[in-house]
Amino acid sequence: MVNTTVTLSGITLDNPVIPASGTFGFGYEFADIYDINILGSISCKGTTKAPRFGNPTPRIAECTQGLINSVGLQNPGIDKVISEELPKLAKVYSKPVIANISGFSIDDYAYTCEKIDSEPQVGIIEVNISCPNVHNGGMSFGTDAGTALAVTKAVKAVTTKPVYIKLSPNVTDITEIAKACEQGGADGISLINTLMGMRIDLKTKKPVIANKMGGFSGPAILPVAVRMVYQVYEAVNIPIIGMGGISCAEDVIEMMLAGATAVQVGAANLVDPCACKTIIEDLPAVMQKYNINSLQNIIGGSH
Repeated sequence: MVNTTVTLSGITLDNPVIPASGTFGFGYEFADIYDINILGSISCKGTTKAPRFGNPTPRIAECTQGLINSVGLQNPGIDKVISEELPKLAKVYSKPVIANISGFSIDDYAYTCEKIDSEPQVGIIEVNISCPNVHNGGMSFGTDAGTALAVTKAVKAVTTKPVYIKLSPNVTDITEIAKACEQGGADGISLINTLMGMRIDLKTKKPVIANKMGGFSGPAILPVAVRMVYQVYEAVNIPIIGMGGISCAEDVIEMMLAGATAVQVGAANLVDPCACKTIIEDLPAVMQKYNINSLQNIIGGSH
């Protein structure tokens, strides 16, 4: 009998498989397809202070072994997430969830994180710092160690729950950003967010996506994600949730060997709504194949 449990900041998960934010809605939408209580946790749709309609359409472009999206953080805003979305999820999911929070200023992040911190369903707050900083010419918070540090400190000052900072891979040195977040008090790191990508329609000779560029995700980015998780594991002493291109149980094992304590499955959910279910069901057999008795024992095992 294999042991699939892992522990994130004192929270024990039945398995390390978590649907990634933005690819699973607020979770309850999938409850009609399968029993979502088999999931380790759920990273809910990215939430901002105010409601957002998102970017103009088209927002999605397909590509080999992945897809490009530019949804633009469409969400109903923190107040409706608390009053409507989380109660709907609570009816069909009994475990602690991960609240994914985005912002366009440090005050935005602090305000929204403080509000979500009081929700009993929320076990971990995941702070997405890949957003454009409106007070700094639109540069992402996650591309500068100083702003990453500032956001982390501001959020930690107003929250009581574990805070995981979700990092952008679109940087020169991922370890510099991760270390700044740890210095700011982060309880963990989530990585990687999407890479930047673009497609051009040969018939129209124009970009496929209205926003021209978007976030590239899917199996093609797995090697980049594994590399960055490996680097960050060696640079910090806080747990990592690894993501980027995971689509099967073998990918979960690989990401954990690189240093992840848990994983998030993103684009695979958009291709197959049962992707997480299949990975969880396949995990014990894959563990046995590679003589793994407990997932806790393989975290960072490749170092």
